[in-house]
Formats: sequence, C-alpha cells, structure tokens
Amino acid sequence: MSGDAAKTDLKKLAEGLVEAARRAGADQADALAMQGRSVSIDVRGGALEQAERAEGIEIGLRVLIGGRQACVSASDHGEATIAELAERGVAMAREAPVDDTLGLAEPDQLAEKRDAGGLQVLDDQPDPAPEALQETALRAEAAAMAAKGISQVEAASAAFSNRHMWLAASNGFSGGYGRSTHVISTVAITGEGLGMERDYAAESRSWAEDLPDPEEIGALAAERTLARAGSRKPPTGAFPILYDRRIASSLIAHLLAAVNGGAIARGASWLRKEMGEAVLPLGMDLIEDPLRIRYPSSRPFDAEGLATRRREIVSGGILQGWTLDLATGRKLDMESTASAARGLTSPPSPVNSNVILTPGTQTQEQMIADMGRGLIVTSMLGASINGTTGDYSRGAAGFWVENGRIAYPVNECTIAGNLRDMLMTLIAGNDALPWRGIEVPSLLVEGMTVAGA
Repeated sequence: MSGDAAKTDLKKLAEGLVEAARRAGADQADALAMQGRSVSIDVRGGALEQAERAEGIEIGLRVLIGGRQACVSASDHGEATIAELAERGVAMAREAPVDDTLGLAEPDQLAEKRDAGGLQVLDDQPDPAPEALQETALRAEAAAMAAKGISQVEAASAAFSNRHMWLAASNGFSGGYGRSTHVISTVAITGEGLGMERDYAAESRSWAEDLPDPEEIGALAAERTLARAGSRKPPTGAFPILYDRRIASSLIAHLLAAVNGGAIARGASWLRKEMGEAVLPLGMDLIEDPLRIRYPSSRPFDAEGLATRRREIVSGGILQGWTLDLATGRKLDMESTASAARGLTSPPSPVNSNVILTPGTQTQEQMIADMGRGLIVTSMLGASINGTTGDYSRGAAGFWVENGRIAYPVNECTIAGNLRDMLMTLIAGNDALPWRGIEVPSLLVEGMTVAGA
C-alpha cells in the first residue's frame, strides 16, 4: 500500500474510533491507528539463520470521562470491533480512579502542522528485499570473521521497518506521518570456554543510504571483541571513570529520568528541588531538538497534538525545566513541553526526543592520558539506581588505565557513586557519534568507587 493510501485509511480509522467513543458516552477521546511492516534477517556461518516478517494494522483508543481514563486496543479494525472497543473503553473508564489533571489539549494549543514533511523520517526508496538484507548481513559477518582471532560470529543481522501512524482526538486534532528504520548489527566472539569474550557493533538510521557499509560494522565488532581478550578484574578503590561514547549516554539518561515530569510530580526524583540550580558543570548545555532532519526520534507533534520545539533542559550547567506532558504539567502548574508519547495500550507520558550534550575539546586519547590511573567503561550490565537519592551502582567492563595508557581489558567489576556528585564532575570529550537519540561524547567522572579484585 502506498504512503498516501495508508494515511487515508489510518485517518479514517482513528477518526472513526473517536466518533465511536463519543457515541458510547465518552466526554473526550483520542485514538491511534498504526500500520507497519518489518523484515529481519539473521545469518550465521555464511547461511540464513532466521528470517522474520511482520505486517499489520493496530488501533488504540483512550477514553476520558469525568477525570477518569482507560486505554483499549485491538489488531482487528472492523466496524463491529471498533464499536465494541469504544463501549469497553467507556465501561473501563467509569471504573477508573479520578484524576482531575487528565484531559485533552485545548484547541488553541494544538499544532498547526499535522505531518512530518521536511523532517525526512521516512525513507523515500523502496523497501529492501529480504535477499538484499541477507546479503548485507552476510557481508557484515564475513568482515568480522576475516579478523584474525575471531572464533565465530554469534549473530549478524540486517533489518528494516516502515511504520505509519495517525492520531485523532475529539478536540479537533487529526494528523499523522510515516517513519522508517534500517539496522545492521554484528556480535563477534573470540576465545573459548571461560576465556570467551564477545562484543558488538550496530547502527540504525531512518534512511538506508545513511548507514555505514556492513563491512565497517562487522570489522568494528571484531576489533572490539579482540580488544577484550584476556580480561581480568581491576583493583578496588576510588578512581576516575571514563565512560566510552558507546555508553556515556546512559549517564545523561539518568539525568533525563530525574527531570521527567512523572518523577517530579511523584516526588521521586533526586533533582526534584534543583530547578534553577547547577546540575552539570558550568558552561555545559543539554538541548532537546525533536526537529532534527532524518533523526530516528524526530517528530513534528507529540502524542497530545502539541507542536514540538527545540528547548534547553540545562543551560550553562543550570537546570531550566522539567519534561512535561499535559497531565504532569497540570499537576505542577506548568505548561506542557510537548513531550508526550504513548502506545496503543497506554496513556501519554513525558519522553525526550533528540538530546544533545555540549561536547568538549579533548579526544578520548587525551582524556585517557590525563586520567592517569582509572577505568574506561565500554559496557554495563545490571543496575541499582535509587531514583530518589541518586545512589548509583552498576556492573561494568572495559579497560584499565595505568600511567595514562590502556594496560589491559577488565570485566566483572562494579562501579558506584551518587549521580548528583558524578554529573557535577563531568568532563566531556569531542567524539560524540551522530544519529543518536541522546548524542553524548565520552565522559570522564572523577572519584567513583571501583569494586574489582
């Protein structure tokens, strides 16, 4: 089905759901109609390992009655299903608890732009054939296996998805757009038994032509894996920690979670009293820009029909505002930041789109030299994060640094600190990768605790 035809059908479905909800007794309603198709190909040992294809249309309806709400969804979209869905949603909403902050946007709050024209989040080329995806995955696998010391490639994959959505609401909003995603990934293994190590490389883009060559991804997976050979535990003590750019975004993700309106409204954030205070080093900005061209999480309007915009979350190190949807904004007596997102079965909640941290001037090599002795973290597993206090503890692996140089790879260690203190000591590198939803360079944190040997 063409993009225009998909839009027409989805628009009709979403608006029909809203009308059905009003007929069933809803005060207000909004609806999502989504049509998607995807193909994923995995290869192993030079042959096809697995192929998956999915295609279909799904609908979701949110019903609001007197400060109560309920969400219902279905994969069938016949007239009888839509009527039944609306009646069930109204019945469920009548039994829900009252929350006076719930409700749709006022008509004068709604975005004027109702499509994603200009953002280029939908590839204009034909969908890749499964055979082409298989060839891409095979090329990535072959590049990884070509590296001396790689014993096997656990998985090499290529995938794409093409998804169209339409949002309609009883306040008059009706708009939608399509989004595409192309992915290549490789996981390589070196060694055997207890000496086995693995690592990966993966890239995702809205447009296939923006992806790196599969050979580049396969070779990078092999390079990272071979660097991990002979890993051992690091010493225990207080040391500087350098978060590699691959995982540095996780630190900023914790900050974003702490300024999320949901956490603030519940009083469950370690930054709940820090509005207007320093939360990052002086001169460091954290910008959100949902309107970046071709970026996978760009969007012209949010899940409540409000126009998205560029905004400063942190400016010069000072916290400027929370991330809010309509309900959390009302709870805090503030305006929404047009940050709502929702699924077919869930109500809106605040999220971020395209966050950029101010880069520094140093290369990672210069940062390693300056840190002297400490840990470079390239991967993490498990987490114990206290959202109210900011206490932080995670399992980590990476490389030990002695005298400003990488000495050996490490695994099976734990790093710990407090996010409030950690973020205030950040030193940013200049190596942020593009195309990420959270664009962050390598980050050096002073004085964390490492529990190793």
